[in-house]
Amino acid sequence: MDKCLYYINMSFWKNVDDELKFQGIERKELASLADFDVSYIGKGISRNSIPAADLALRIAKALNVSLEYLLEVPETSYAKKKENSTDINKALHLYHKFSSHLTELEKLTSKERETVLILMQTINAAHKK
Repeated sequence: MDKCLYYINMSFWKNVDDELKFQGIERKELASLADFDVSYIGKGISRNSIPAADLALRIAKALNVSLEYLLEVPETSYAKKKENSTDINKALHLYHKFSSHLTELEKLTSKERETVLILMQTINAAHKK
């Protein structure tokens, strides 16, 4: 399987699930909004597949996100022209992915947050060696 296609397969349904959690939407509600059988989500995850293009687009529209965001499509020359849009999508994706951690960080004092950030930098530097 093409490396790029494999990556897209792995990320599509996980991104859909992450977005559902973020928006507080149940799978059944998404299925109703995008007009598909709710079992497609579970099957897509277990089979590591992506839906047909028309369904993927309906899902993106129902979630009010870009199809590129759900697919995590590698940057193309077209995407480079829309760099600001891509940056916003990346920022949104990171926010969705780490929002619970950010909430926990906000509960800490500024000194505690600084300590956590130093710890993260130390771990990151150790992995680069």
